[in-house]
Amino acid sequence: MSNRIQQGSLNIDSTLYALVNDEIIPGTDIKSEDFWQSFEIILNDLAPKNKALLAKRDDLQLQIDVWHQERAGQALDPAEYKSFLQDIGYLVPEGEDFQVSTANVEPEIATQAGPQLVVPIMNARFALNAANARWGSLYDALYGTDVISEENGAEKGGSFNPARGAKVVRFAREFLDNAAPLNGVSHKDVASYSINNTLIATLDDGEQVTLMDAAQLIGYQGQANEPTAILLKHNNLHIEIQIDPNTPVGQLDAAGIKDIVVEAALTTIMDCEDSVAAVDGEDKALAYKNWLGLMKGDLQETLEKNGKTLVRRLNADRHYTSITGGELSLKGRSMLFIRNVGHLMTNPAILDGNGEEVPEGIMDAMITSLIAMHDLNGNSPFQNSTANSINIVKPKMHGPEEVAFTSELFSRVEDALGLARNTIKVGIMDEERRTSVNLKECIRAAKERVVFINTGFLDRTGDEIHTSMEAGPFAPKTQLKTMTWIGAYEDQNVDLGLACGLQGKAQIGKGMWPEPDNMAKMMDAKIGHPQAGANTAWVPSPTAATLHALHYHQVSVPSRQIELRNRVRANVDDILTIPLLGDQKLTADDIQKELDNNTQGILGYVVRWVDQGVGCSKVPDINDVGLMEDRATLRISSQHIANWLRHEICTKEQVMETMKRMAAVVDKQNAADPLYRNMAPNFDSSIAFSAACQLVFEGCAQPSGYTEPVLHAMRLKLKAQQ
Repeated sequence: MSNRIQQGSLNIDSTLYALVNDEIIPGTDIKSEDFWQSFEIILNDLAPKNKALLAKRDDLQLQIDVWHQERAGQALDPAEYKSFLQDIGYLVPEGEDFQVSTANVEPEIATQAGPQLVVPIMNARFALNAANARWGSLYDALYGTDVISEENGAEKGGSFNPARGAKVVRFAREFLDNAAPLNGVSHKDVASYSINNTLIATLDDGEQVTLMDAAQLIGYQGQANEPTAILLKHNNLHIEIQIDPNTPVGQLDAAGIKDIVVEAALTTIMDCEDSVAAVDGEDKALAYKNWLGLMKGDLQETLEKNGKTLVRRLNADRHYTSITGGELSLKGRSMLFIRNVGHLMTNPAILDGNGEEVPEGIMDAMITSLIAMHDLNGNSPFQNSTANSINIVKPKMHGPEEVAFTSELFSRVEDALGLARNTIKVGIMDEERRTSVNLKECIRAAKERVVFINTGFLDRTGDEIHTSMEAGPFAPKTQLKTMTWIGAYEDQNVDLGLACGLQGKAQIGKGMWPEPDNMAKMMDAKIGHPQAGANTAWVPSPTAATLHALHYHQVSVPSRQIELRNRVRANVDDILTIPLLGDQKLTADDIQKELDNNTQGILGYVVRWVDQGVGCSKVPDINDVGLMEDRATLRISSQHIANWLRHEICTKEQVMETMKRMAAVVDKQNAADPLYRNMAPNFDSSIAFSAACQLVFEGCAQPSGYTEPVLHAMRLKLKAQQ
């Protein structure tokens, strides 16, 4: 357990205090005593406001619960329900039209459309991999995933399979034909490439052709008559054809192409929130230290691979000879956001003058912004923000007042750190019901800062269940994403983003692909995101980013957004349609399968969170399909069972029997992990099992259905025993 340091009225974990004073502050032109004094003043002013906003959440929820209880057994009257929400201030009046005025926005946010990664900041290797995923090998992404089938002798195998390689090359050439077509022939037919003010593709018979759109060629590496790389541009994304006939792949290729590299993860969210388990000063110091390493450019991680020691570092920029003459440089790394925590949680890393834990969101805003000053001050060999901005994603805000509070907090941080007004930008997660139904006013509350609105359909589903907990039993989990409310919610996010002028100034984003091993399925499904008018969408890995990038070559998002501006706006009445079970009859088998699936997912995630401090896991589901799980997916599953218990779809005894049976299944799935602690059969001694039970059986009492209070308490309990 760390010692603690007294600084003014603040009592600070010594590990965190040393990190801030000795490593973060030097190079920021901020004095240590000034930083802590400003922090203390901000806490004294804003912590009570933070607490009042949380109290309002509870008050509104209580009124909604009572309203539904008073109408138990009656059909819900949509007009009466909407009027009630307006009367209590849950649904606020929509103001006049406006346009956001955000300035100094990164090109990766404002003018480029492409994939976005979200990665736990506490894992340095993952963070570096994500930061370096700006560029991805299309050959590797295709060869290693199920996008290329294993039929007809094209198995992955242990060593290189030429049959599979041929399929990869064919797929990649077809991509080039669509993204950068040649006049009259396919890239498959090219014997060599050269450059003479334009791209020259020479065929086997000596015929030479050029690009249909000569402007797509913007640079190259090597000699013009024998380039080693050709840089193309399509839909404002870059494609690099790499040529080396001396490599194992290049020598098998008619044109000597060894790889096609695509611009992939334009942006990455370094996450201090849902994908990490940060419960105390030690954990927060690790999160901040990794963010510092990214901002100073010196983060590195040593790992062993195939018997070799590798050092992972941030990638350098990429340099080319411009087709117009001179040198052309492109950023080699993803543009990094930092996701702070929401307004709910406090953290013992810092205690205030009353000995109370400080709001973690205020601490994050102050310290992550201080760290980002190293980037603004040029203290790194690499530049993250080319717009001199700090880009913070703010999750789990409920309605316009909470967005306005975030903007006020950022203004106070800017003043404390000597930053110009609106240096700190905000990404608004449209993932809570009170934000969805008031989205226009939420955007207005941050109209000078907003660089991002993103539908977080996982948390949004969890909040949907908790908000309407007393309305009746909800439909099975898989049905929820096909019902009226969610389509309207997803459409409205785009509609209002475009209406409020986000095009060309901010991202309109869509949520995560949850199956990292099912890339063929992702390629079929996720093209729906750019088609929906979203200029970014979340992917679970660098490989997925490389593949999803192809969708932004298939769809011109700016053109699609112009088309969508004219459609009829999604209706808030549809968003307010509660996805209840209704007259649907479930069999005993239906109910048990739902419970089995939900409890298995809950236990598989919670056991790693509590016992090992792993905040984001690929958890095998009941059919052993690996699913990306974080606190948002946990929120859905635990709230769903709590809802069914509340409305007697199942019994407490049935759920407990299911939990114990599924604990044994999860234990078996983790048998190969030497750090794993079995939950069965000694359930009473398993803190993780106890946490999972609390989340379910006390689910109705959790604030907004969030899982953090229980998880943090149980993780701290386990750490105290270590």
